Amino acid sequence: MTGSTDETLARIAAALERMSPAPLKSPDFGAADAFVWHVAPDRLDPVGKVNRVDISLLVGVDRSRDTLLANTRHFAAGLPANNALLWGARGMGKSSLVKAVHAQVRAEGHDLKIVELSREDLPTVQRLLALLRASDRRFLLFCDDLSFSHDDQHYKSLKAVLDGGIEGRPENVLFYATSNRRHLMPRDMIENERSTAINPGEAVEEKVSLSDRFGLWLGFHPCTQDEYLEMIRGYCAAHGVVVPEDRLRAEAVEWQATRGARSGRVAWQFFCDLAAREGVRI
Repeated sequence: MTGSTDETLARIAAALERMSPAPLKSPDFGAADAFVWHVAPDRLDPVGKVNRVDISLLVGVDRSRDTLLANTRHFAAGLPANNALLWGARGMGKSSLVKAVHAQVRAEGHDLKIVELSREDLPTVQRLLALLRASDRRFLLFCDDLSFSHDDQHYKSLKAVLDGGIEGRPENVLFYATSNRRHLMPRDMIENERSTAINPGEAVEEKVSLSDRFGLWLGFHPCTQDEYLEMIRGYCAAHGVVVPEDRLRAEAVEWQATRGARSGRVAWQFFCDLAAREGVRI
């Protein structure tokens, strides 16, 4: 009986050892400028080449660009800075701006790292913050396309990033997020809280107050046709694609009409098609 019990306890101990995550080693932050946070097991994977565009090619977002760039410079220099929420129209360069600002600040001589965190991994953010807190580097923690649905409780994990709990947010970490929604949650979710809660005001306040925890709100709105064409001209100039202006304008306008949308993303998609037809590699 004793032998059987010992074997059972040994199997249980082995199973628990497999279930518990291995101690996370401090990554080599000198290996790259950008990292992606993964879980199961926890790790920070370096990104050799970041997918981004030059900040000079971002058109129609001048005010947001200047505000975010100044905020990031302050943080990189060890000065006070705000967490930022970039919200608004799809395809208008929200995530591109975050990555471009990071590149610009690094080009100015600041050793600033960027770490991408997916929305699905928000429940593990405390483990990530503990890892970053232990480093003497400065980090932009970036979550792209952040939003929450009716039954999603991940927003509670986000408060740990913005408020930091009893420890406070690490002094060397700043959080930037992008979202199509100003309050991160769908309007019908907020309205449902108002109609079904015992205290409607408090229920709505809990949902809306999440976005209020961002010190900076930067809005992105649909671009005009002139801005759309200016984006395409900028891409052409940057990559050496030369076509007559009248042809460029006609084809670009037709492209946006077939897509039923006009945005920075649509401008880039048209340019990729144009460059391919012109035999230019980008």
